[in-house]
Order: sequence, then structure tokens, then C-alpha cells
Amino acid sequence: MNFILEIRHLRSLSAIRDSGSLQNASERLHMSQSALSHQLRDLEVRLKTPLLNRRVRPARLTTAALRIVTLADEVLPRLAQTERELQRLAAGHTGRLHLAIECHSCFQWLMPALDAFRANWPEVALDLSAAFSFAPLPALARGDLDIVITSDPQAMDAVEYIPLFRYELVLAVSRKSALARQDSVTPEQLADQTLITYPVGRERLDVFAHFLDEAGVEPAALRQAELTPVILQLVASQRGVAALPSWALAEHGDPESLQQCRLGPQGVWRTLFAALRSEDCDRPYMQAFISQACQTCFASLRGIRPVVATGCGEGNPAQSPGTS
Repeated sequence: MNFILEIRHLRSLSAIRDSGSLQNASERLHMSQSALSHQLRDLEVRLKTPLLNRRVRPARLTTAALRIVTLADEVLPRLAQTERELQRLAAGHTGRLHLAIECHSCFQWLMPALDAFRANWPEVALDLSAAFSFAPLPALARGDLDIVITSDPQAMDAVEYIPLFRYELVLAVSRKSALARQDSVTPEQLADQTLITYPVGRERLDVFAHFLDEAGVEPAALRQAELTPVILQLVASQRGVAALPSWALAEHGDPESLQQCRLGPQGVWRTLFAALRSEDCDRPYMQAFISQACQTCFASLRGIRPVVATGCGEGNPAQSPGTS
């Protein structure tokens, strides 16, 4: 559809209304009076209706012109506001940060990081969701999300993974369990245990992908719980064992009733990433969030390690699946 009315027409008629004459309007619009008159006559021909009553001095707007001015009063302020927002967006001062997490135990450090970020970037629209019931990385790629916190990087076009930190996955056991007397456990020692996990698919559980499956070992039974404190209460009451990030056990565990064991003599170490679209990597507020997340993590979580010696930075994501 070809529209007859253009933004310049709205501005011209609005200027005539506000300034009271063609001459004053042309000065306001930084154009000659002749050019403004020519523009209006051309529009009158295209609309097939007069816009100025030229029989009076100064010329007055007709009813048709006043209808267009009413439209201009609605459109021009919104247009100006959008232009300002786009300018601030281009400068990196404002934008949208819709974030999803795949790690159940990440809330401990993520909420303080978001609070600190919000204080410094109040014009960035924040939204947080737990990505336990949908696939967040495809949502990131198509633009529904802006950042995904994950330990399960997948090769996708135009998606980059920025490592936040490395953490050890440990086994939480009751102090009354025979396993509590050992510094580390083997996969075979879990064959007679009930393994308590978060309610996610087996393929997204690190304890399977990086410990049990490699040895071809199955636990005696599986049990699921949504919340970390509930999982640890079940472990403390000898209803099973659970593989958790060491920081989660340090935060929620009771040292008098719980013991942690390494998964194998070297332990199982994983990397947590912030996934974002390549086009957003250089946005100042995105960089500020990554920086704030790293700062909060290393200030509040025990037992984590930087991915590189200087802290957070670019790295090569692991290609195997898994989540905490």
C-alpha cells in the first residue's frame, strides 16, 4: 500500500498551526516559503482536497488540514520518543535483558548480581525466567531471550558462550553413610544408591554425562526434588545421595549432618557460561552484566575457579551436555 501522507506533511501542517503563517512555519522548518507552498499544493492535488484557505491573510488551515494536524499530534511525539530511545540504544545506554537460567542452584548468586546491575543500568528492561520447562537456547537464537546461563553449550549459529567460572560437582552424602568416610567415590559405589536429582532430563544431568555413563553404571533408584534445601534434607535423612555444585552444598548444607565427596579422584569440573547472540556481545550493558555476574560470583561463591587466569573472558565451551 502506498500512503499519501508522509511525516514531512505532518510536520509542515503542525508548524503552520503552531506558528500561525506560512512564512513563520517555513523558518521553523528551515525551508523556503516557496518550497513549503509547493509541498502543500502537491499534497492537495494528491488528496484532492484543499488544506489552506488562501482567501484570508494569513492563510488558515481547512478542516481537512486540521484532521491531519490531529494525527500529527498523536504521531510526532511518539516518533520523537522512539528516535530518542533508538539513539540511547545505539549508544548502549538502554535496551532489554531477558534472561533464563538452566542451573537450579544459580539463584544464590544471580539475584544479587541482577540487583547490582539494575542499580547501575535502570533503563535496561530486565526479566528472569527459569528455563527448566523449555529449550532456552533456541529461544535465545530467535530473539525471545537475550542471555541464557547454562553449563550445556550447544553449537548454534550466531550464539556465543562467555565462560563465567569453573565449579566442581560433588556428591552430598549423609555423615551416617559409609561413603562419608571417603574423600572420593567411584561410579560403581553409586550402583546401590538412590540418586536424588533436580527434575530435568537425564541427558542434562552432569552426574550421568560426566561420571556414571562413562563407566556404564546405573544407580539403584532415582528420586527428584525441585529445591536444593529439600534435596539436602533428603540426603541428610539417608534417603539418597545427590550430585551438586560445591557452592550449593556450602550454602545450603548442614556440616553436622552432611559430607561431600569428590566424584572420582580428580573430581568432575564443569564450566558455567553466559550464552548470548553474537550481535549483542559488544553492547555496553551486556558487557556490564557479564562483569557484574563474575564479580558477584567470585565474591559470594566458595570453591569456584576462573576459566582463565585473569578471570572471566572468552573461552571454548565444552561440547558435551550436562547441567547442574
